[in-house]
Amino acid sequence: MPVLNERAYLEHAVQSVLAQDVDGPTELVLALGPSTDGTTELAERLAAHEPRLRIVRNPAADIPVGLNAAIRASRHPTIVRVDAHSELSPGYAHRALQTLERTGAANVGGVMRADGRTPFQAAVARAYNSPVGLGGGSYHGGTREGPAESAYLGVMRRSVLEEVGLFDESVRRGEDWELNLRIRQAGYAVWFDPQLAVTYWPRESWIRLARQFRATGAWRGELVRRYGRRNGVRFFAPPALVLLVVLAAVLGVLQLTGVVAGIGSAIASVVYLPLIAYAVLVIVMALVPGRPTDPPRSPRERLWTLAVLPTMHLAWGLGFLTGVLRGAHDTVDASRLGTQNTPLP
Repeated sequence: MPVLNERAYLEHAVQSVLAQDVDGPTELVLALGPSTDGTTELAERLAAHEPRLRIVRNPAADIPVGLNAAIRASRHPTIVRVDAHSELSPGYAHRALQTLERTGAANVGGVMRADGRTPFQAAVARAYNSPVGLGGGSYHGGTREGPAESAYLGVMRRSVLEEVGLFDESVRRGEDWELNLRIRQAGYAVWFDPQLAVTYWPRESWIRLARQFRATGAWRGELVRRYGRRNGVRFFAPPALVLLVVLAAVLGVLQLTGVVAGIGSAIASVVYLPLIAYAVLVIVMALVPGRPTDPPRSPRERLWTLAVLPTMHLAWGLGFLTGVLRGAHDTVDASRLGTQNTPLP
């Protein structure tokens, strides 16, 4: 578990891991980054009272570096990646080990079920759980079991991880997709099991969300530079939206100043149509009710949806374009660098 500034979430995440019912010995290795909110002290206090909990240091705070350090420090043949901002559902590890054995896959993942405690976080969670928000990857709500491009978090065979070389420490975001690409290229299967569920708590403020998605988009752009067409088509939708917005803004100025007029202006106005369709889609997402099992949506959550979806798409798209054109270089996800987190009950 890579950890940075997660004081409000860490204890719940650790409890959900240690409560897993697994035949045989288990351990939880925390890769601690240089937190400023008391996370390190909390982790050390938890480790002092729990013999299965171990700590390694991750001074650079890079996720793949921390993951590799934790994997090398661990002692068992199966690696279960977990996240301090998530909680494993009861029976997750037991089911995942069964799926590994049944399918012969090298890596097994399930559904990321985003949830929120505040209207803003609930709006982000709804976007995460919708194909409109994150492009319809299987782990964002898929229901059909089978081979997958990647896996959320992942339950992996150590032997395969060591064979393909662990996580690429030069990839700061999207490291899971890149690892799973190498696993598949080595001839092993990556498997999606919808019966596996992990609760994920999204970022707690608009600025944190924008920072997260800009960094993630930049690294996806970097992965496109490195791997080209191996990236799915859905990754190109947000940058296309950004380009449409820029084109529409330029055209609007030219029309207002009379530079573009007459029939040419009418024909060029076609560029507005996909943006109008996108705006209608966002409004529909804000208005439609949730699933029957979901709690009622508050007016504030619906209003936040109008801001959350464009923020996710435009921040990701802008990051993607800079990543493709210039590379991601030292781009980091700065959304964890503050000290304010939504407290859990």
